This record gives sequence, structure tokens and C-alpha cells, in this order.
Amino acid sequence: METVTISAMSNQNIFISLASYLDPMLFFTLNEAVAKAARPERLRIAVVDQHYASQRAAIAALPFAGLIRYVHVQVQDTLGVSWARNQAFSLYDGEQYLLQIDSHTCFEPGWDESLRRQHAQLRELSAKPVLSTYPYRFDMVDGQPQYAAPEGKTVLVLRPHPDTPLAPGGDVVLRFIAKHLFTDRPVPACHIAGGFVFCEGSFIDEVPYDPFLYFHGEEQSLAVRAWTRGWDIYHPLHVPLYHLYKAPNTPHESHHWHGEVDRLRAFSGAYLTARAAERLKRLLCGDGLPGAYGLGSARTMEQYSAFSGIDYRAGAVRDTFNGQLC
Repeated sequence: METVTISAMSNQNIFISLASYLDPMLFFTLNEAVAKAARPERLRIAVVDQHYASQRAAIAALPFAGLIRYVHVQVQDTLGVSWARNQAFSLYDGEQYLLQIDSHTCFEPGWDESLRRQHAQLRELSAKPVLSTYPYRFDMVDGQPQYAAPEGKTVLVLRPHPDTPLAPGGDVVLRFIAKHLFTDRPVPACHIAGGFVFCEGSFIDEVPYDPFLYFHGEEQSLAVRAWTRGWDIYHPLHVPLYHLYKAPNTPHESHHWHGEVDRLRAFSGAYLTARAAERLKRLLCGDGLPGAYGLGSARTMEQYSAFSGIDYRAGAVRDTFNGQLC
């Protein structure tokens, strides 16, 4: 690949927020994003690399190193995914668009133009649209990514998992699942998938990542805070990137709370999980966490409940899609 040079500041630049934790797929993801972009010179990639050793030299050796803003964090010093994504957001420098992904992602050719085009179409419906849903999976087969591109007849709609029901006064951390809805247009949504977010870069200024959250509840916080600030979430017709999912209920070194290193941190994974749960309850059921990491004033939680069917304060979830999900 020829060396990529950075062009003059463009209002079409995409800021890619990429937090990585001991991820062997990091460089694969970086190469995929640049190689498959129609306009790679318009990418600015913020990498927060939580690893035992700095990989700055390897980053500098990449032909597109000038596109990357790299920060290394020792594994015993990081406080989880929300904290790391907050650090990635701090590397934002006024780019037109934000793309947040995970560090184990592959892309379709022309993914950047696809996202810009879909965003422009949604701007006809909303001043502040956000494209987000769980990406389809890919697998590595003989060292190559393989995925089945969807036919585009359905949209993946995110709804609370029935195995994590709400109860009045109880835990407000929900799991969400993706279900297909047959439609030919983007679906207004109530939830954000942290592994795929595309919107205007000003989102970073208006909805900064809460560094005091840990892992569970991260997406709920982001979705409600964005929605109450007037951002409209949409599940898009097409997601031009794919995610490498871990096997469920299987310990991995790349799970932040797994392994000996958890004992070296100032706060254990168990403590951070409990602290985040209480913080999320205060956001959704209490005073709304006044300040940068709290609720917005453009819409209320009562309006969110009516729209989403998720009433955190009453501890109830209803189906706002009237059984149309398949």
C-alpha cells in the first residue's frame, strides 16, 4: 500500500473512536478501515491501546500512520470500556463525523461513502441523526474475514432481552437483543450499540462518554443521554461493517475483569461494576446526574418512556412495535 498523506482540513473527515483492550485484531481493524475506505485520506483514527506494552513503533511503521492518534495505557491503569472511550473522545479535533467501533471490526469496500450517504438521507428527517445497531458478525477462516452480507430487506431493531426484566426499585441494567423488522426504511430507535455509532462529530461535545461507568449499562446511558439532548437514533437499512463476536460465557484474557491484572488496579472489576450500576440507577431513576454526564433538557424521561416502551422508574417494559418483530 502506498503511503497515505493527509490532505487539508475537510468537512467530510471521519473521526474513528477505537478503544482496544489486549486485542490481537487491532491492526487488522486499522488496516481494514483504511484499505476499504473510498476516501482514506479523510479518516482520523483515535486509538486508545490498553496493552502490556506500547505498540507505538508498530503504529508508526504503518503506511497510514499519519492518520492515527495513538495513546497507550497500561492494563493495570485502565478503568474499563467507558473510561477508554472517554479518552478516545478527547482526541477529537473537530471532524465532521464520528464513527465509534470496536477493535475487532471488518469493513465493506466504500463503507465511508455508504455511511455518509445514509446519514445525509436521515438529515432530511432529523437535524441530529445517529446511525446505530449491532453489526452482523464475521469470522476468521484461514486467516481471512468471512461474512454474509444481508439482503437489505430487514433492519436489526434493538429491544430489551426478556431474560433481564426490570423491576420497580431494582437493577436497571438491561441486556438488549437484535430482532429483524421487515421494512424498507431506517427505524427510529431507543438504543445505541457501542460497537457501531455514526453521527455528526458534535455528538462528542454534546454527549461525552461517562468515564465513571464500566461495561454494563454503557449503551443505555449513551442512548438516553443522547435522546434527551435531541439526538434521534435510527437503526439503518445497511451496516457496511462487521463484528467479531466472542463466544458467550467463555473467559477471555481480553475481558477486562479477567485475570491477575484485576488485582493490580486501584478499583477491581467487581467494584467498578457495582459503582456503575448505582450510577446508572441515579441517571435513569434519580436526579438524572446533573452535569455533562447527565440527562439533557431537550426531552424528558417521561417522553423517552412513551417512545421506547422502557419505563425505568416504574420498572416496566412494553412492546412498542406491537409484535411486528420477527
